[in-house]
Amino acid sequence: MKKVVYFLLALVLVGLGACDNGPKFKVQGEVTGAEDKTLYLEASSLGGVVMLDSVKLGSNGSFSFAEARPESPEFYRLRMDGKVINFAVDSTETVGIKAEAAKFDTDYTIEGSENNQKIKELVLLQAELQQKVDKLAQSNIPAGLAQKQLGSLVNDYKEKVKRGYIFAAPNQSYAYFALFQTLNGYMIFDPMASKDDIKCFQAVATSLNNAYPHADRSRNLYNMVIKGLKNTRQPQQEVMEIDPSIIKEADIIDIQLKDLKGNVRTLTELKGKVVLIDFTVYNNAMSAAHNLALRELYAKYQPKGLEIYQISLDGDEHFWKTSADNLPWVCVRDAAGPYSQYVSIYGVAGLPSVFLVGRDNVLKLRGENIEDLEAEIRKLL
Repeated sequence: MKKVVYFLLALVLVGLGACDNGPKFKVQGEVTGAEDKTLYLEASSLGGVVMLDSVKLGSNGSFSFAEARPESPEFYRLRMDGKVINFAVDSTETVGIKAEAAKFDTDYTIEGSENNQKIKELVLLQAELQQKVDKLAQSNIPAGLAQKQLGSLVNDYKEKVKRGYIFAAPNQSYAYFALFQTLNGYMIFDPMASKDDIKCFQAVATSLNNAYPHADRSRNLYNMVIKGLKNTRQPQQEVMEIDPSIIKEADIIDIQLKDLKGNVRTLTELKGKVVLIDFTVYNNAMSAAHNLALRELYAKYQPKGLEIYQISLDGDEHFWKTSADNLPWVCVRDAAGPYSQYVSIYGVAGLPSVFLVGRDNVLKLRGENIEDLEAEIRKLL
């Protein structure tokens, strides 16, 4: 029995030795002003962030990590005091990073590949965008104007990244990295809601699949593209038959959807109030700012007779419930998402999309015809 145990143990040790002798990549450099701080090396895997190694920095701040080199491009990061430096590893053998503790995640140098220089550029561009959005959120300009400016900032950013990073080199790691950048915790490029964004994912998925057809990231990206195409595809309908039960008034088509408590809420029950109908998705980079603008309007005009009827088209019910839980207005969800009959009936072309209903329960204005949302609300009140 002991011989069997020793034999198995020997096999394990041989296996570990083989792993140790496999190709490695190194991350080395120095972080100044970081004596006694702990530096972590982490893998940004599809399943989440995984801690690989750590070191307590000395007076000179030098560090060196070595890990098994991935068979296809993968993403890693150095973390210290909640700040991170992102980088990619493909055929690279050594990545050199120098930084100072005070500006660890922004003012650093990285050597070893053009991909990592481009990833740094993307990180700095995203940080600049976040600063502009935060500044806009703190400004005192009207909510409607703030939302337009936010949309312009995000669209300008996306166009710059599309041209300069994604379509310019879809076969590079930095193009993949660009797809998954976030703003306020939400993806800037959303393949589940935007046909234009799907094109970005398709370009990178095709290039990645050609080079690494068996890689998990290749398969995952293609699955996202397929799901996005299904989610945004306009279903073919010869004739839209409207259920007579939802036509309650001559000049409005009623909406009947369940709120967070499972109660059916309708538009017609709000007759006597000015109603802002809002078609939206919460799982979107602009959602937080959009709802912040609505909060401003609601706080100002709800006492005078304004109500908001917000329709979520999110596919994830739990995410919707969590996001909408603290909102003070009527929050409902249509599980049909972009295939909702109300999206077709109201002619919703993009999200978010707003409509204004008068106290008489008559539809007055739709978003594309509204220059100043607050001014139009005041007129109806």
